[in-house]
Amino acid sequence: MKVKINNKETDIEAANLQQLSEEIQLPAKGVAVAINNKMIPRSEWESAAITEDANIVIIKAACGG
Repeated sequence: MKVKINNKETDIEAANLQQLSEEIQLPAKGVAVAINNKMIPRSEWESAAITEDANIVIIKAACGG
């Protein structure tokens, strides 16, 4: 299905956020994800369904100062 990930149109196979994290190989820690402007806690990724045309924002923590 087609979704936008960080404003880039992308084709994915995943049906939920947990599957998406595996599909695009997100790190196990230091990542925040929102679907359609709603932050999804990691504990809810398995139940967070992804729909066609969803707008997904992925934020990765960075070290530095």
